[in-house]
Amino acid sequence: MARGHQKIQSQAKTAEEQAKIKKQQGHSDQDQKKAAQKALLHVCAICMSQMPDPRTYKQHFENKHPKSPLPEELKSI
Repeated sequence: MARGHQKIQSQAKTAEEQAKIKKQQGHSDQDQKKAAQKALLHVCAICMSQMPDPRTYKQHFENKHPKSPLPEELKSI
């Protein structure tokens, strides 16, 4: 019976150590979400969708808002 309890304790300790190592590496979900959010620079004036680059923004605008006039920042693209 003692061996089973030791096994559970050992597994818990190992899992705790692995979590610490992973946290130190900086690959947490929050870090990834923050990095992805920084990449979304352009915001649609109508629906407030976020896009990473002007080309994607222009495609989005032409497809989703065809009746609206094209914003000035997209006319040069």
